[in-house]
Amino acid sequence: MSGLYTEADYENSVVELFRNMGYTYLYGPDVEREFNNPLYEEELLSSLHRLNPSLPEDAISDALFKLKNFENGELVQKNAVFMDFLQNGIPVRFFVKGEERSSIVYLVDYKNPDNNSFIVANQWTFVENSNKRPDVLLFVNGLPVVIVELKSPSREETDASAAYRQLRNYMKEIPSIFIYNAICVMSDQMTSKAGTITSGEDRFMEWKTVDGSYENTQYAQFDTFFEGMFQKERLLDIIKNFICFSNEGINSFKILAGYHQYFAVNKAVESTKHATKTDGKGGVFWHTQGSGKSLSMVFYAHLLQEALDSPTIVVLTDRNDLDDQLFGQFAKCKDFLRQDPMHAQSRENLSELLAGRQANGIIFTTMQKFEESNEALSERRNIIVMADEAHRGQYGLTEKIKLTTNEDGEEVAKRVVGTARIIRNSLPNATYIGFTGTPISSKDRSTREVFGNYIDIYDMTQAVEDGATRPVYYESRVIKLNLDEATLRMIDAEYDIMSNNADPEVIEKSKCTLGQMDAVLGNDNTINSLVCDILDHYENYREGLLTGKAMIVAYSRPIAMKIYKRILELRPGWTEKVGIVMTSGNNDPEEWHDIVGNKHHKNELAKKFKDNNSPLKIAIVVDMWLTGFDVPSLATMYVYKPMNGYNLMQAIARVNRVFRDKEGGLVVDYVGIAAALKQAMNDYTTRDKKNYGDTDVAKVAYPKFIEKLGVCRDMFHGFDYSKFTTGTDLERAKSISGAVNFIIAREKQTEKETFVKEALLLHQALSLCSSLVCEKDRFEAAFFESVRVLVMRLTNAGTGRKISLPEMNARINELLKQSIKSDGVINLFSDAQEEFSLFDPKFLEEISRMKEKNLAVELLKKLIAEQVSIYRRTNVVKSEKFSEIMQKAINSYLNGMLTNEEVIAEMLKLAKQLAEAHEEGQQLGLTADELAFYDALTKPQAIKDFYQNEELIAITKELADTLRKNKTIDWQRKETARAKMRTLIKRLLKRHKYPPDGMDDAVQTVMTQCELWTDSVMETE
Repeated sequence: MSGLYTEADYENSVVELFRNMGYTYLYGPDVEREFNNPLYEEELLSSLHRLNPSLPEDAISDALFKLKNFENGELVQKNAVFMDFLQNGIPVRFFVKGEERSSIVYLVDYKNPDNNSFIVANQWTFVENSNKRPDVLLFVNGLPVVIVELKSPSREETDASAAYRQLRNYMKEIPSIFIYNAICVMSDQMTSKAGTITSGEDRFMEWKTVDGSYENTQYAQFDTFFEGMFQKERLLDIIKNFICFSNEGINSFKILAGYHQYFAVNKAVESTKHATKTDGKGGVFWHTQGSGKSLSMVFYAHLLQEALDSPTIVVLTDRNDLDDQLFGQFAKCKDFLRQDPMHAQSRENLSELLAGRQANGIIFTTMQKFEESNEALSERRNIIVMADEAHRGQYGLTEKIKLTTNEDGEEVAKRVVGTARIIRNSLPNATYIGFTGTPISSKDRSTREVFGNYIDIYDMTQAVEDGATRPVYYESRVIKLNLDEATLRMIDAEYDIMSNNADPEVIEKSKCTLGQMDAVLGNDNTINSLVCDILDHYENYREGLLTGKAMIVAYSRPIAMKIYKRILELRPGWTEKVGIVMTSGNNDPEEWHDIVGNKHHKNELAKKFKDNNSPLKIAIVVDMWLTGFDVPSLATMYVYKPMNGYNLMQAIARVNRVFRDKEGGLVVDYVGIAAALKQAMNDYTTRDKKNYGDTDVAKVAYPKFIEKLGVCRDMFHGFDYSKFTTGTDLERAKSISGAVNFIIAREKQTEKETFVKEALLLHQALSLCSSLVCEKDRFEAAFFESVRVLVMRLTNAGTGRKISLPEMNARINELLKQSIKSDGVINLFSDAQEEFSLFDPKFLEEISRMKEKNLAVELLKKLIAEQVSIYRRTNVVKSEKFSEIMQKAINSYLNGMLTNEEVIAEMLKLAKQLAEAHEEGQQLGLTADELAFYDALTKPQAIKDFYQNEELIAITKELADTLRKNKTIDWQRKETARAKMRTLIKRLLKRHKYPPDGMDDAVQTVMTQCELWTDSVMETE
């Protein structure tokens, strides 16, 4: 099967796609150029002259010098400078008649796509730390802005992940080509994803549509990906407007917009352009939390500058901490925005900032600044108001009662005019656009009156399907607190109050309830039950997951402090592991001040919590960090605070970020948020309600776990693995290796594949509901996961790594430590203590004695295949010979013509031959390379009758020497160079009267070996 559709075939398909989109095609080996220059300079120079016709040669030379000479620094810093050149042009200085001038040399004509040169090239060799040949490069005006790494769709052992590893390897071996890179692509036809030079594999994203519709995105075809991103006009738009750097202190991250951001932002800009000429309602941009809304706002602000001729942008948030977070994101991207965002310190300051300019400016402010007066701040039309979380209650057009906290931490109620009306009065001619991560309530007409209708909806279902976010699951543990009826009723009343918070008489009722709630939820016994249960749940089920980060949401500041203190009483060694983040008030007890700290202390805690390697694992919060605070590895949230509506949805979204193999986030509930969750989901899309309307692990993950456990049990019917639970470490190890042996039997091929899939589903379900699973079932699941991991390592070469005994032992021990708290050390192959080596007779003998014969077959098969694949790259004769022997033995085994014992004997024989072949060169005084030529020369059996061995060795050494001296880059891909090389080889052989008459085929074998050798040398140098 693997021969039917190779990587080269797929490469040709991709090249054809680009040719159909109007790209010029070049075959790398046919292009005369400098192999150590990452630029296609001939094309670049002609483009620079074409795009900048009025500039003199000196200006072009200065631009070219800057393009080729970057100051010393990291690759990412150099790439940031290049991206600025690419997006905005290169500032140059030059002299005209002795007078110094300055101008800008543009690298791309973004307004006229046809004025640019677009080239797709394959097999483009580049020489730096070694010789590498990326599969496909896209050049825009001679600049290699896109690198595409492909893997064969039909070879099981490679996949898109192998393409990702290859790209990372290229960054070390040929870093200079990445200075000029805008987009990296990895594809194996099934999966095509794009990212940047700083993207981890989990941040490479698919591009699922050509025209922006969300239909048919689940199984996007590879042509949708390439046509969606790389039509000429689209590629230029992405490069200019949808790639930016976010500078996070020491580190800088290069961000490429996802397809949902690209199309939605373009729609938003069009909608805004229309609104400026009509009613000022730009619309509402709803992209579910965690899918990159803040960055979408950055891309939107950037794109508006050109689309609307530099308007002034006012970014409006409803809370100071949100203002800080969003302002922080804009500040990190200020180079891309080409201006520094500003903070309005007061209403007067906002008025000055608006009056002091007729255009430009990105000004951040909060709702409160508008509530201070009704007078107009500015009559200008070219002001765009971007409101974050545009549908909060504060935006109403009617009067409302608003509950706020004063500086002493006391709840106060005040009557406010609908802020929307005030904002409209303050900026009467501005255009308004709302950005939100949660939907507008169906009852909320005022938001639509201010902003208009939805521009774009990117719902939970789509975000999870695209891998932009992870689902959030829910586990109720209210019962663990043993709350009495009265308390439960009081909590219910609190939810009622929250859902009717506009009603003045409800506020009065609520004030006395709130005081009682604090007393009831803060009861010492209840806090003790809560903390004991959180510690039990965390230590047993969540601590070993990912980075072990968890968040506890407390009802109030005093309760947060009680939780913090109780945790430290029970776990005195956890002072660095647990932290508390909340506001401070003037009337706080003195002892709180040292714990809560100042703003700098909170910023330090935020840094630590975001750092996956920091000891800070548990954060206790009240309101802070519940919106806009991102920690991708955070997977667990303990909720001890009634919340509803968007507040609840915003809070739980803290655990929905993508991180490595995170299955989803888990919200553990101690105050009965289930009904509020259901209620909040009412305003979501129909499919969101269907998919995520009820994510209670007891109803979703636990039944799935029980089902999959049953499936795995059935598959091991007839195999006794009871010792895994009850036995010693040695017996446990034997249970695992025995089970692997059982499931990889040749007659169980289908069962093995099914088991691997089902055991993975079992593992994923368990990661969400482990606290509901009894110990016996948890042990059993750990057993199946150990077997699955081993089967995968043994039978799948997709990881591209060698099989290693210590690594396998370590992996299984770590897995058991996390899943069942096992401290024992398991040695899986008790017979084989040393590292696996085919060239170690002692190891081979141990393998032959193994009781698990199926396992021995797989081990040998994999080790021999590894060795043969090395020969395949270096020695054509041995590779053919050993592959043939190996294939014959395996086929006979699979067809039932050889027993386990017989196939092991055949393989051991082959392993010995491989070992002997390994030593053969040393006996002849030849290097491994030279031995390959010697094998090629002596392949015909009768050759040794015609020549003395010394003669053959002399020809071998001369042949190797000739090739070394005459090799040129890409020789085997250039017909002229190949012809020259063949002539040299034939002359050399003829001089030695090789081959004898009637053995002309021998020359072909030697030629094949020469090509293989040169190819291999080019790859490794």
